[in-house]
Amino acid sequence: MEISPVFAQTYQHYLEQINQTDFLSKAEMLGVKRDGDCLVVPLYDKVYFISGEGLREENGVEITPAVQVMVCKYILTYSPDAPAIEDKLVTYREFKDSGPLTSYFTTNTNKILETTFAGNVPFLKEKSLAIGGEEQSSDMYDVSLQFYAFPKISVMVNFNDRDDLFPAKCSILYRSTAARYLDMESLAMTGTLLTGKLITS
Repeated sequence: MEISPVFAQTYQHYLEQINQTDFLSKAEMLGVKRDGDCLVVPLYDKVYFISGEGLREENGVEITPAVQVMVCKYILTYSPDAPAIEDKLVTYREFKDSGPLTSYFTTNTNKILETTFAGNVPFLKEKSLAIGGEEQSSDMYDVSLQFYAFPKISVMVNFNDRDDLFPAKCSILYRSTAARYLDMESLAMTGTLLTGKLITS
């Protein structure tokens, strides 16, 4: 697989930053485990090992550049000295600095899920449970599902199926505290990664 030079350069830059920090000491703050000189980082249904030498998956499968960047940013972004953020559920567009990516996010997450699963909510549930989603009780939605992109970043998918009057409608919510753990570009990628996992067979 040919790797985008931009992603490859970004990944190497992030590894250099990780090497310059005591990243292993962040394990508890990030909700991850240590394994020797690595941090063990779950991302949805996959587990990655990151050290100063790079990122690897347990079974040796090739890792996409986007995942490399997301995991690195999860390790680098959090700072215990950052200002506290009120913890509440928000849409992606409600995050500060999300503006330039809001249209991209909606097109590549909500809209795709609406198109894919309209008229087939049971299949959405099946796909979600298969990758670690947890169904939540809800009086407002036909199905409400919670996922964990990273241990400190939950993702809520709420879905109402189409009916005689309205098309299918999907909303994706994060905890507002996610902004302490990822930049907006990487946070958007957690949404597109989840969508990809749900729509692929």
